[in-house]
Amino acid sequence: MKANPIVGRGTPQRLWEGSTRLAKLPVISVAGLVPPGSRAVIIAPHPDDEVLGCGGLLQNLAALGRPLQLISVTDGSASHPGSRRWPVQRLRVVRPQESAQALHRLGLPLHSLKWLRAGFADSQVAAQEDELEDFIQRHLKPTDVLFTTWREDGHCDHEAVGRASAKAALAVGARLVELPVWTWHWATPEDHRVPWHRAYKIELTAEAIARKRHAMHAFASQLEGDPQIGLPAVLAPYVIERLLRPFEVVFL
Repeated sequence: MKANPIVGRGTPQRLWEGSTRLAKLPVISVAGLVPPGSRAVIIAPHPDDEVLGCGGLLQNLAALGRPLQLISVTDGSASHPGSRRWPVQRLRVVRPQESAQALHRLGLPLHSLKWLRAGFADSQVAAQEDELEDFIQRHLKPTDVLFTTWREDGHCDHEAVGRASAKAALAVGARLVELPVWTWHWATPEDHRVPWHRAYKIELTAEAIARKRHAMHAFASQLEGDPQIGLPAVLAPYVIERLLRPFEVVFL
């Protein structure tokens, strides 16, 4: 098992802001990424990854009227291990509710959004990777564009979901788009492990960024740690800052 790279405060945002590599990434339009007649399928390892990874993209898709299918792989109940303030039983209920509120804040039409909760165990997805691949494949069509977390993103669930999604997309003939989420924490602008040659950026308006920020603050459980057991917040201010750039990056 490889070491967990999501430790400490991570790469300072100023390094990313000064990155010429990021500045020079080619721009791709959402309309081109998900053309008319295609459906966007967003695979989120935990309730919040859909907003953290592609909250701006989701707003654009809704504005274009593209059909959306969201799949939450786990309920995110392992985010606060050992916490009495945020026990597993509470998180199982709260985290999906937070996602619903966040999607509402993004302006997504919840009445027409197709949303599946797959029910896989948080932090244990790799143990059921084949079953997840089958689950995703059953809900895919060849004309779909599948958005999922990058297979080398640094979190065990993100990577397992990415691998299963990639296999399912290949089997069905759907287009695969990978999203870096925790990559911004452990990588650097010149990191050779990041597939920069596959990277494109989706530009966001000031309004879209403001909506994404508002949506991220719906995840109260992730904004709070548990001081009694020395558990820091998952979405610390410096984490949020890295995810609120005027663009989102995708790997094609």
